[in-house]
Amino acid sequence: MKAVVLLSGGLDSSTVLYQAQADGLDCYALSFDYGQRHRTELNSAQAIAQAAGVVAHQVVTFNLRAWGGSALTDEQIDVPGSRDLAAISQGIPVTYVPARNTIFLSFALSYAEALAAQRVYIGVNALDYSGYPDCRPDYVAAMQTVFNLGTKTGREGKPITITAPLINLHKTEIIELGNQLGVPWVKTWSCYSDGGNGEVPMACGVCDACQLRLAAFQELGLVDPIPYRCF
Repeated sequence: MKAVVLLSGGLDSSTVLYQAQADGLDCYALSFDYGQRHRTELNSAQAIAQAAGVVAHQVVTFNLRAWGGSALTDEQIDVPGSRDLAAISQGIPVTYVPARNTIFLSFALSYAEALAAQRVYIGVNALDYSGYPDCRPDYVAAMQTVFNLGTKTGREGKPITITAPLINLHKTEIIELGNQLGVPWVKTWSCYSDGGNGEVPMACGVCDACQLRLAAFQELGLVDPIPYRCF
């Protein structure tokens, strides 16, 4: 069986890729260069795909900077930093990219149907302060309906299934699962910054993504192996 796995290079999507392989599927990784300011994640996606030994890894390029609307695609919007977890949990953050997961899943669906793949894996998570509307169970259920109705395979009674194994896990549980699966955390990238101009990219340590990642490793009594500028 085949699966298309959405791979950003982050902690969650990397864990999902390794889970898909543990589920016995031949994995085709799909990443996106959409004009995000944290393009370092694409290098991590490539490194994770190589480490996992996927069948293929494709990077689709398009430009969401053309209309912005997010701190990740618009230089006029600052990425939040140094917020405590209570502040992070309030509302939908400015790092939300309009309809990003709908765009990603549409590409993944097309790729999966062309490959005759049975599943699309995505690393969305509804817990631990994400706040994103396109990371919630009702959204995934709605997109599954689109998968069922908007494809030849779906209309013929063999729909491609969206698999979101992390959706109801806390970040600490995701790290524990990744440890069991052997995810090489040092190759992953969660930071909303570009990593700087040094030979080795360094995460900022203060954006929401870094804060959530660091807090989870700390809660588990573990050391995050990636380098941070602020430490």
